[in-house]
Amino acid sequence: MWVLIVPLSLFAQQKKTVSGIVKDKDGNPLVGVTVMVKNDKTGTSTNDAGRFVIAAAPGATLVFTFIGFEKTEQPVDNRTEYNVRLKDRVGTLNDVVVVGYASVQRKDLTGSVGSVNMKEFEKAPVKSFDEALAGRVAGVAVASNDGQPGSVANIVIRGAGSITQDNSPLYVIDGFPTESSNANAISPADIESIDVLKDASATAIYGARGSNGVILITTKKGKSGAPQVTYNGYYGWQQIPKKIPLLNAYEFVRYVGDINPSMYDSIYLAGGVKLEDYRNKEAIDMQDYIYRVGQNQNHDIAVRGGNDKTRYSISGNFNNQRGIIINSGFKRYQGRFSLDQTVSSKLKVGINANYAYNESYGIPVSATNFYASATTLYSVWGFRPTNSIAGRDSAANLIDDFYDPGNEIANNQDYRVNPLQNIQNQYTVTRVNNLIANAYAEYAITKDLTLRIAGGINTVNNGTDIFNNSKTQSGSKWNSNGVNGSVEYIPTSLWRSENALTYRKRWNKVHNLTVLGVFEAQGYKMSRRKFSANQVPNEDLGMDALDLAAPANTSLISLSSRWTMASGALRVNYDYNSKYLFAASVRADGSSKFAPGNRWGYFPAVSAAWRFSSEAFMKDLRFISDAKIRLGYGASGNNRVTDFAYLSQLSLTNMQYWYSTGNGPLGIGAVMSTAANPNLRWETNEQTNIGLDLAFLKNRLSLTVDVYQRTTKDLLLLAALPYAHGIESAQGFKNVGKLQNRGLEITLAGTVVDKKDFSWNSNFNISFNQNKILSLAEGQQSILSGSGTFFNTTYSGLFPYISVIGRPLGEMYGLVFDGVYQYADFDVMPNGTYLLKPEVPTNGAARNAIRPGDIKYKDLNGDLQVNNQDYTIIGSGLPKHTGGFSNDFRYRNFDLNILLQWSYGNDIINANRYVFEGGIVNNPNLNQFATYKDRWTPTNPSNTLFRAGGMGNAAYSSRVVEDGSYLKLRTVSLGYNFPGAWLKRAKIKGIRIYGSAQNIYTWTKYSGMDPEVSARPGNLTPGFDYAAYPHSLSYVTGLNVTF
Repeated sequence: MWVLIVPLSLFAQQKKTVSGIVKDKDGNPLVGVTVMVKNDKTGTSTNDAGRFVIAAAPGATLVFTFIGFEKTEQPVDNRTEYNVRLKDRVGTLNDVVVVGYASVQRKDLTGSVGSVNMKEFEKAPVKSFDEALAGRVAGVAVASNDGQPGSVANIVIRGAGSITQDNSPLYVIDGFPTESSNANAISPADIESIDVLKDASATAIYGARGSNGVILITTKKGKSGAPQVTYNGYYGWQQIPKKIPLLNAYEFVRYVGDINPSMYDSIYLAGGVKLEDYRNKEAIDMQDYIYRVGQNQNHDIAVRGGNDKTRYSISGNFNNQRGIIINSGFKRYQGRFSLDQTVSSKLKVGINANYAYNESYGIPVSATNFYASATTLYSVWGFRPTNSIAGRDSAANLIDDFYDPGNEIANNQDYRVNPLQNIQNQYTVTRVNNLIANAYAEYAITKDLTLRIAGGINTVNNGTDIFNNSKTQSGSKWNSNGVNGSVEYIPTSLWRSENALTYRKRWNKVHNLTVLGVFEAQGYKMSRRKFSANQVPNEDLGMDALDLAAPANTSLISLSSRWTMASGALRVNYDYNSKYLFAASVRADGSSKFAPGNRWGYFPAVSAAWRFSSEAFMKDLRFISDAKIRLGYGASGNNRVTDFAYLSQLSLTNMQYWYSTGNGPLGIGAVMSTAANPNLRWETNEQTNIGLDLAFLKNRLSLTVDVYQRTTKDLLLLAALPYAHGIESAQGFKNVGKLQNRGLEITLAGTVVDKKDFSWNSNFNISFNQNKILSLAEGQQSILSGSGTFFNTTYSGLFPYISVIGRPLGEMYGLVFDGVYQYADFDVMPNGTYLLKPEVPTNGAARNAIRPGDIKYKDLNGDLQVNNQDYTIIGSGLPKHTGGFSNDFRYRNFDLNILLQWSYGNDIINANRYVFEGGIVNNPNLNQFATYKDRWTPTNPSNTLFRAGGMGNAAYSSRVVEDGSYLKLRTVSLGYNFPGAWLKRAKIKGIRIYGSAQNIYTWTKYSGMDPEVSARPGNLTPGFDYAAYPHSLSYVTGLNVTF
């Protein structure tokens, strides 16, 4: 026993008392930090001064843990006093948040600002940041119109703030404001942080163009220390989540028999063939030929480092996507360089430059403002699955033949061509060169006063080449232009200069004052040069043959435009011991887009916050770590109209207005295309925001709630004008109307589990927004939208959307579907025909033309005749709420991230069903969706699908308005981090291998390809789906290495 006791007592004597103070990175003491001796049960925590005392032996390791901060280990040596600083963990109150022209700690915010969790963001296998934003920040709606490679999503913050104008936010990239996201020019791996300014008290400092919110993107820069080399590469696959089921050969021939008995008998049943013979005939599904498994690869490499004087960062990216439709894809080559140099104790300078070349290629699948039959998927879905067995077209090879002989046999003016050959031969390539460069100099005039001078450029050169040979839809015999092509070049440039003075003063350790004064100027110019040629000879030369076209078959476009803006801003921030916080700002903007006298707009803002958790009455509520109330009001402006909207404009290039006198040559004629409005002025967005920030259990759980009201007045509305004005479009810009958005945003984040071997962090956000039109133009009660070539010529005089005062923007408008006429609705005439009973309403056709099985609508006004007087609101494309739920798990060296994202309460017009569930034209050569096999027949009296040929007159109706709500498993990423001990010898700091997937599964009632669609994007036409390029399911395997 004595032998055992002596060594133990000696070991105990070796322990000594050590003490110290634990602080955050800013030097503030941290209370309640857990201090443990590693591999021992000895432990303590820091007191109110951040001080700890613990017994530990030399050679032991102290482990410091605190919610919201990274775990830190400190070896014990001969010292008895240790000062330890803990690093912030992402997603805490100590996060530094970028706001206008400055940055603050999240705990000191007075406005509504959302931030993206970048650790989770980086795990999404996407080409650009916009694709990974959905569901990550409350109040930020990301609408991806389609899945075409290279397409960019539309982002809207807190609902639409304008009716007819652009609602996208202002993007500020490394301090450079731009109305374009430049998403394809920035590699997600280069992004350090993304912050979203949502309320006007935060955005007003940007005044002009800040009315729709501001997204601040800060890229990675060098840090002091040894050079760090990082590589991130992945390779993966993309595929279509699902195909649309179509009629097979048997069902298609049966459909032909219903819609065109003559063709059915003479072609498909020729030679004694029976309908049953087509049951065993293999059907052609063109989806199997145009869809493929695409590839996706991405490579990022960066070198970053520096010392106390110089910090540098050099990075490069290559991204290559092969789309899920053949002959489509996207490529990007991108490089970034940044340098920050401390010249002296007073002067600091820096430069940040990004260059990107990207290339998108492939036929534009999601055609906008075209005839319905001109789209790619119209020909794919409508491709007939079989020819006849013994009829006149039996020898046809439908896959190899460019023209389907059945189209000419049917003589129904069907101008389709083989979609496979059309996609293979159509040539469309868009090349974009983008340079973003900024430079700055900061000079400390005194210890409290700093001058910052900055400037930059953003140039985008966009070139598009198009060539349609004779094996394309546009170059076929059906098009009078013949073989054709075009070259278009659009260079744009934006310059900016900024001069800012910042005064910071702290006194008595509790008073903090910051005053910022800014003057900046911006200028933009663009030009467009386009050459088009028709009837191009020698098509084998492709683009090189355009100059061979006869001059009479060519056309030119040459134009340019420009705008300038000057701005001044003043902001004051004050806080008392981070308990009482106050901010006020005012900004003046002058824009060349308005006439002299109306060019300047003034945008004030004020906000305050009270950290009531610091009050004495909260001391007993120890489970509350932090509590703050925010209140803000501000105004911001919008000048997004055409560059010279206040001036009258003449059109000289439209040849229909040229004239001739005395049989002489044509002289150039002019027509007034836009009306002057010298009274045009700034659109103003006023917003009030009340927010509550709570943190519980030593910051382990946080809750943020914001309630807002946003009212836009003096709307820059493209309003209807009387035709007596002589304006061809009968439209012009006016400052009329008022629009309101009210909403609630809730974000709940927490560390569910934080153990040595296992951690679980979770984030939930949900946003509610109600949109209402308060007023429109003088005497105007509503706006109808979607006529002309919005969808199809058959519907050109109809409007599928209406915006009414007192209701939300862009509600769906049409007839109410009431099923299908049944035999009981008819009287049987002496000759055996059917006549609709007098008391039964018609469907828009003549009473004697309606047959059993025809479509039926509700007669809302009771006149027994259904027409445009029975149109009513039948749906809304705006969701009731949206949100996201992310979970990040870590088990030892494994990590797993899962993101769910949803939209609830929005409707979609599934216009595909107008064509492929009965057809807007009675075309016996156009295949239909498989759902249409259950249509009404005398032996199958369906009340949901009308008979073949029974669609009646063209009409928008609730029949195809579907619930577009969805829950999407957006991102899943599983990774493994190799232990440091394995890598030490190889001088490698870290290796992570991972597998990630995007757009994995969608729970929805929507019958279309994907409920996340907007084939006709716009404030007035939300939720329209027709023949859009489908989103892809992508999955990759990748490698992260740090040296």
